[in-house]
This record gives sequence, C-alpha cells and structure tokens, in this order.
Amino acid sequence: MEKVRQLKSGSGWRLGWDPNATEFRGLVGTDAWAIELTEAELDDFCRLALQLSQTMQQMQSELMDEERISCEAESDLIWMEAEGFSHAYRLRLILLNGRRAEAEWSEASVPGLVQAAQMLKVF
Repeated sequence: MEKVRQLKSGSGWRLGWDPNATEFRGLVGTDAWAIELTEAELDDFCRLALQLSQTMQQMQSELMDEERISCEAESDLIWMEAEGFSHAYRLRLILLNGRRAEAEWSEASVPGLVQAAQMLKVF
C-alpha cells in the first residue's frame, strides 16, 4: 500500500507529511508561511508539542487563573516553548541544526495544531 501525502490545516495552522519526499517530509506553518522539516524534526515537533500541551494542562491546578507561565522543551534538532495561560498559550519553534528558522502559533491556533500533531502519522 502506497503511503499518501497529508496536509492538515485549521484556523492559523498547517501541518503536513509527505512520506515519499526525499529530504523534507514534514511541513509546519500558518496561513501566511510554512517551513519544511526533515522526518526527524517533524517527529520531534509532534512529540514536544504534545509534551508541552500536557505540561501546560498539568500546571492548570497549580496556578491562579490570571497567572502566565512559560515552559520549554527541546531535542537535538528543535527548541520549543509554550507561553501564556495554562488553557490558552502560544507555541514557538526554533530549528537548531542546518538551516535556521523560527516559527510561532497564536493561542487560538495551538489546540488544533497539537491535536493534528497527535494524529498526523497515524495510518
């Protein structure tokens, strides 16, 4: 069975996977921009986005409603940060190897992006 290219998108986010591409199999972006990622970078992005989401949810019981927090996570390939309130936060990405790129998603777009990241490579 041939693996099929996927592009998921929602309000303020895009996430793509092309298993047949030679080098850059992943894509992250918004309505206005996109960055191609290697498969390893995409895997780390999905894993760290979920990890940050879970951390932010766990912090909800520890914080007052108006308290803002920042959490970071990184691999050898990417650095990510969640910043804002435990229930509404922005997400930042910096590529650490090879080409350099920075990306950011707004509070409104993060829930859809994280949900898509969990399901992207599930066949």
